[in-house]
Amino acid sequence: MVIAAGPLLAQPAKSWVAPRTSDGHPDLQGLWTNATITPLERPAALKDKATLPEKEAVAYETRVSTQFDTERRGATPEQDRDGAYNRLFLDRGEKLARVDGVARTSLIVDPPDGKVPALTEKARHRMAERLRNSFDSVKDRPLGERCLLGFGSTSGPPMLPVLYNNNYQIVQTPGQVMILIEMVHDVRIIRTDGSPHAPPEVRKWVGDSIGHWEGDTLVVDTTNFTDKTRFRGSGENLHVIERFARVDQNTILYRVTIDDPESFVKPWTLEYPFLATAGPIYEYACHEGNYAMPDILGGARRQDKETGKLNH
Repeated sequence: MVIAAGPLLAQPAKSWVAPRTSDGHPDLQGLWTNATITPLERPAALKDKATLPEKEAVAYETRVSTQFDTERRGATPEQDRDGAYNRLFLDRGEKLARVDGVARTSLIVDPPDGKVPALTEKARHRMAERLRNSFDSVKDRPLGERCLLGFGSTSGPPMLPVLYNNNYQIVQTPGQVMILIEMVHDVRIIRTDGSPHAPPEVRKWVGDSIGHWEGDTLVVDTTNFTDKTRFRGSGENLHVIERFARVDQNTILYRVTIDDPESFVKPWTLEYPFLATAGPIYEYACHEGNYAMPDILGGARRQDKETGKLNH
């Protein structure tokens, strides 16, 4: 986990003309970061404020940064060392996400309250079943915990910011778009050659993504998830629609809609910028079979024994 160089400052877009690839589409290539302190859901203290005036935004950023530093530091040097995750190891950004120069208080823009919609009864039952058996086998543990995908949906879709390793590299060809995710070094391949989705029986951890251009916006439609992705309580029929629009030299506006009627009572949408960064992308040396996994399952077996539930 290494702190990457900060995002480049946005440039005025009035006279800016988007660069084009050889096939005439906007060039999204480069290194980008979505690091931000804007939370996924709007904090209760800001429930009536979808955006903040710049003066309030700067005050909020200062307050959150100071509070975060205090929470992450130990009372003694030894405690601070043992806590491990102090600021040295983090790269979550220091700014609120800004769209058109206006600071946002949540990544969620719809529903207007900035909150994840309620889960359906079916989704609540599914999650309860997962929790009931989640410590029975290594295969029942989350993919991020097993170092198979980045935690917190960094791999996406949707691609969310977390505490560190929020960098991405985009490479375009006439028939594909590749996104390299710094966290766990996941790779997404988006087909833009007009091919259809894979058959329903073909399931992938990050889904099957196909893209097309609507004007200068890349629209990516992703289906065919497995039941292991579990984004915010979603199921294998999760449907994600992403939109990538390069709005100036240093900004891609990312807008994504979550559509899963089996899991959420209504669709919901997020919007935030990816900012150009000098990089580089670093290796994230998390690997399957790390020491944490036997400790997690071993702790569960100990708990089963103490409560009389151990039967194997």
